[in-house]
Amino acid sequence: MSAVLPHSPVAPPAQAAPPAAENRITVIADAVEPRRGRAGARRAPARWRALLPWILPLALVALWQYFSAIGRLPAGILPAPSDVLRAAWALAARGELQHDIAVSLRRVALGFFTGSATGLLLGFLVGLSSLAHGVLDRSLQMLRTIPHLALVPLMILWFGIGEEPRVLLVALGSLFPVYINTMSGIRNVDPKLVELGRSYGLGPFALVWQVVLPGALAPILTGVRYGLGVAWLTLVVGETIASRDGIGYLVQNARELLRTDVILLAIVLYALAGWLADSITRVVERRLLRWHPNYARGSAR
Repeated sequence: MSAVLPHSPVAPPAQAAPPAAENRITVIADAVEPRRGRAGARRAPARWRALLPWILPLALVALWQYFSAIGRLPAGILPAPSDVLRAAWALAARGELQHDIAVSLRRVALGFFTGSATGLLLGFLVGLSSLAHGVLDRSLQMLRTIPHLALVPLMILWFGIGEEPRVLLVALGSLFPVYINTMSGIRNVDPKLVELGRSYGLGPFALVWQVVLPGALAPILTGVRYGLGVAWLTLVVGETIASRDGIGYLVQNARELLRTDVILLAIVLYALAGWLADSITRVVERRLLRWHPNYARGSAR
């Protein structure tokens, strides 16, 4: 008995290949598009993060201007931001504002460089040597607790009313934050890392340069940032010593003339100078600590 099987239209394997290829192309194309979308999404939040810190200050300035415009804030007590801008424009037109800013910047630069360099030197000495720690640390800690205002009469008695007492006060203000962070950063380096460096045959100088300094770099830079902020705060005190120029002189002169707009301008200048100095220090911090995991991930600090 023989059966005749009907011819079934079965497609050969070669004819099924083109649809599979098309599917593969479609999958690859679909996989590329989300990646591009995610890259654009990452760029957009980065722009928002750059604008985010300015939202609150600009909102407060806008409210300040609004309440001044409707008369809720009397100009004699708190002038409007527009009045502060007009005072800045008038001082800049006479050349006084640029001169005072340049003088204050020079004093901060000289005082901070002197104080931070001394703090780094003492911090390394006390941090690396137990003998130096026992001899110097307690005396330095006692000096750190002395208020700057208590030193102003002695500064005038010793150095007169020139530039020396102002620069020296700024140096003292920036010395101790750098010293404390440097000393504690060095003494808190992991001893296992030091032993590992010695096992590799590193000498004392190479051990400090390649092991101790990288391990203590983060707290050292934190001390530099904090010391720079204290330097600007100390300058306010230093420029009250019979000063004839600088931002502090603007405050003193405006107080005698009852110019609250100029006083507010000086406060804004101090705030902007401190913010700019801190931003520059943070950029340097991120570049020097690129090897650190927290900074490699681009964390905001």
